[in-house]
Amino acid sequence: MRSDVIEVRNPFTRALVGSVPKASAEQVAHALDAARAYKPALSRHERAAILDKAAQLVRERAPELAALITAESGLSLKDSTYETGRVADVLGFGASEALKDDGQTFSCDITPHGRRRRVHTLREPLLGVITAITPFNHPMNQVAHKVVPAVASNNRMVLKPSEKVPLSALRFAELLYEAGLPREMLAVVTGDPREIADVLITHPAVDLVTFTGGVAIGKAIAAKAGYRRMVLELGGNDPIIVMDDAELDEASTLAVQGSYKNSGQRCTAIKRMLVHEKVAAAFTELVVEKTKAWRCGDPSDAHTDMGTVIDEAAARLFEARVNEAVAQGARLLVGNRRDGALYSPTVLDRVRPEMTLVREETFGPVSPILTFANIDEAIAQANGTAYGLSSSVCTQRWDHIARFVQELQVGTVNVREVPGYRLELTPFGGIKDSGLGYKEGVQEAMKSFTNLKTYSLPWA
Repeated sequence: MRSDVIEVRNPFTRALVGSVPKASAEQVAHALDAARAYKPALSRHERAAILDKAAQLVRERAPELAALITAESGLSLKDSTYETGRVADVLGFGASEALKDDGQTFSCDITPHGRRRRVHTLREPLLGVITAITPFNHPMNQVAHKVVPAVASNNRMVLKPSEKVPLSALRFAELLYEAGLPREMLAVVTGDPREIADVLITHPAVDLVTFTGGVAIGKAIAAKAGYRRMVLELGGNDPIIVMDDAELDEASTLAVQGSYKNSGQRCTAIKRMLVHEKVAAAFTELVVEKTKAWRCGDPSDAHTDMGTVIDEAAARLFEARVNEAVAQGARLLVGNRRDGALYSPTVLDRVRPEMTLVREETFGPVSPILTFANIDEAIAQANGTAYGLSSSVCTQRWDHIARFVQELQVGTVNVREVPGYRLELTPFGGIKDSGLGYKEGVQEAMKSFTNLKTYSLPWA
């Protein structure tokens, strides 16, 4: 293999999908300098038109784009097709938001100390460049969530996609260029993060770093970035909480979908199933039955529900954690079969909170079932990890819903829905080790990507 390129291989077949350049730190610095030198001048109408056109291109080419996502990530064609629809949504919302006047006006003669003036606000692009670093688990949609708000707010961005899935990011950039985006507003650099991460984070041209990925890397970025803005969307250990009054068929369907969609590789995937002890046996039986019906195999087969995880190393990690939990007293009910990067949907019960499987984020298709006796215990278990991203609550009782909304230490509480449910416009993000409290989603990202200026004028 050439030392100046990164090969991208299909996780299922190991066939070569493509290769990308391995940029040097000097080349990345040049890209940042070039972006800093460019002054975007697109009107709101022009930004919206570019994003609308790109959304149209994504919809027209959805089969091609889905096939590319599947080929480089191992995600099932069902999941990749769904992802292209979400990408089109991000673009559409970005187009709409670009058209909005986001300023405010305040009259000043509302206190005894006021004057006959009006104060106005407006949002302006950053003076410098945005660095965006994206993960492997949503190869195109994670990219869209960084790039679209930058375009909508007239910013310049240098994007470094995961070296495991760079082809989808490059294809997305090509669609934006085809739609009319000036190339100076978006540069995609590919390379080894060990060689280029420092310059992406510390270069003087960079005003903001937006990162989605693991906790350890996110904290390393925070320690190194210095005096600049950061938006960090990190890990999750999201629970589904099933109370004794829950509709169990609905709850078990949500549990299975939330665990296995996208091969379980979502920060908002269900990673812990917390179930009231009165209904645990019936709920577990339904989850096992529905897990057995989940078709796992060739990602390119349109009938496959779940493809591979990102690589064999990840699959081996899940296998090892499950084996460790079983050795510590958990009971394996179905799954834990591995073939290369293919790892079958897996259900365990008799799981305890201190087991690594649920104490840490297990980023794959594993369904650990834990039990609780009452709502106080459920809340304590849900809050008992370092993470605080999202959650799912299955109950009919409004008093319980109110307590979960108020007391769960998370960024999102979804009632009778998977933790990951949202629109691409919805504010999204977590607290604790899941993030610093800054939200993503198109609207919130645009706020993060702009400077707020206040000015006042005389007013009769």
